[in-house]
Amino acid sequence: MKILRTRAASVSRQGLCTALLVASLTTAAVGASPPHNAADAGDPAPGPGNPQRLPHGSPNLALPDLVPPPGTPGAPGPGTPDSGPDKATGIPATALAAYKNAEKLAKEQWPDCHVPWELIAAIGKVESDHGGMGGGLRTDGSTGKPIIGPPLTGEKFALVRDTDGGRYDGDRQFDHAVGPMQFIPSTWQAYAADGRGAGQKDPNNIFDAAAGTARYLCAGGLDLSKQEDVDKAVLRYNSSGDYLKTVLAWMRTYRNGGGGAVPNPPVSSLPPAGGTTLPPLPTTPSVPTVPATPGTPGTTTPTRPTPGNTTPSTPKPKPKPEPDRNKPGDKDKPGKDKPKPPAEAVGLEADGEQRLSAEPGMTFEVQPRVRAVTKDGQPAPKARVRFDIVGKTDALFRNGTRTYYATTGSKGLASTQKIKAGKETGDFTVLATLEGRHSAPVEFTATVKTPPAPPHADAIVRIDETDLKTAPGASFGAPVIVQATTKSGRAVVGQRIKATILANDKPTQAGPFFEDKKNGGTPRTVDLPATGQDGKTTLPRLFADRQEGTFTLSLTTEDGVALTLDLIVDAKFGKTGDTGKTGDKAKDGKKSDGKKGKDTKGRQDHATPSPSPRATRPTE
Repeated sequence: MKILRTRAASVSRQGLCTALLVASLTTAAVGASPPHNAADAGDPAPGPGNPQRLPHGSPNLALPDLVPPPGTPGAPGPGTPDSGPDKATGIPATALAAYKNAEKLAKEQWPDCHVPWELIAAIGKVESDHGGMGGGLRTDGSTGKPIIGPPLTGEKFALVRDTDGGRYDGDRQFDHAVGPMQFIPSTWQAYAADGRGAGQKDPNNIFDAAAGTARYLCAGGLDLSKQEDVDKAVLRYNSSGDYLKTVLAWMRTYRNGGGGAVPNPPVSSLPPAGGTTLPPLPTTPSVPTVPATPGTPGTTTPTRPTPGNTTPSTPKPKPKPEPDRNKPGDKDKPGKDKPKPPAEAVGLEADGEQRLSAEPGMTFEVQPRVRAVTKDGQPAPKARVRFDIVGKTDALFRNGTRTYYATTGSKGLASTQKIKAGKETGDFTVLATLEGRHSAPVEFTATVKTPPAPPHADAIVRIDETDLKTAPGASFGAPVIVQATTKSGRAVVGQRIKATILANDKPTQAGPFFEDKKNGGTPRTVDLPATGQDGKTTLPRLFADRQEGTFTLSLTTEDGVALTLDLIVDAKFGKTGDTGKTGDKAKDGKKSDGKKGKDTKGRQDHATPSPSPRATRPTE
């Protein structure tokens, strides 16, 4: 995209003209089209393979000067010599008209997008200095020269092979970004717009290009009145965090009154504007002619010297060969060859999963990881990688920020810190970029999932039917097992149940208690383990203290489903020893009543079983 790096670089614009000679060989590429774009409403968002967001040039990342907004202290007042638009932040009149016209068209065609002209202007500033890279603008919106970026060969910038047959950029091997808004040809073909109502869509005309930018930014149903959608839209143009920062800074400057119209700069001495037409596809790639050397008209081939017109020069003595300092056995001696530095990293590739998920407040189990590679595809150690959390989210790295830097190890790998999800649900992106290189970023899609609804039981039932009766100081027998079910009797998995001992329908500090193996206490309220796949959970064993009477075991879920069971403690249900356990029976199954020669049948520890009680959700 973009040829200038800073505003100071605009001084070298004349030197860049030579680099644009290939572009000047073709006229502006225009396609016949309907006069407007009503059928373009509801464009899908660019797909993950969209090359527009990949590095395809050097954007002008110079931030705007800190000019006070009009009406603030220090700003020039009306009527003063300096009260007009500031030259550093002003916009050429034709470009400003194009940006405002694009906003107007967007309101008509994509009314829910709310794209502001200031955003379109900010991108035009960063991409081509409002068309200034093309030698200035004519009043009809055409540029003095076509603005064509560098070939996307995969060396310095992304690799994008030709998609237009050279129609827009004159190159049938690789694509170039084109026009004042620097569209990749395939992107322009998908989101082209007619900003003039002339029946043409020309990426080299700023009216059409600005309208196409509005269409591209609005695609996918974005609402640019929301900051998170603005960020998402700008990152479609260039996925660099610095690019986003610069565009937003210029947009704020223009909103604060720094984007007034200034006269169009003089257009280069090229043929006058008279409309542009689409050139036929070339049958062979165009090859630029090397300009003749000044003062040697008509040829660029150097002439050979004729015999006799020069004096032979004295040959220089051959340098003596350096002695071999690395003889066998001298490996550890000074003078041996130094090891070659590791090859430089030229790009990143994902290593492992690229989709992450977690519930609100939880830590993502997967950490984004990338591998830095050299030109030969080998791992590149000691490369610096930047990870950014991008999008509408309150997720953060463990260091409490949205940015984390890592250096690759010996295998070229670098990963982020743990990422903790916030309260907001939805998708966001973790972007990995290679510091100091214009290489394609690696994207990781992270999702904060809405937690599943808690299990919903309609009834709690007891599995066994034995009455819960025992003597003071004794056990109630086998642990109680209950099951959570729906109305249809289907088991509910993951249901949480609380068990409480009550006396006269109130919590009690005396009477039965639950076994506490860990602490040795006598708890009378416990949270049971969540029900398993069969909907069942088991209570801790129940014991009675010395208090006799009838008590209640209450089992309840969070949403009010309850089951109550009677707990009866009475000495008649068995003898109690000093250890608190039921007295032992005689071996023959009979007990002595203290009278000689008479035996009575021993009592059972538990009464006759009764039907198991069931419980359902209380009626209102």
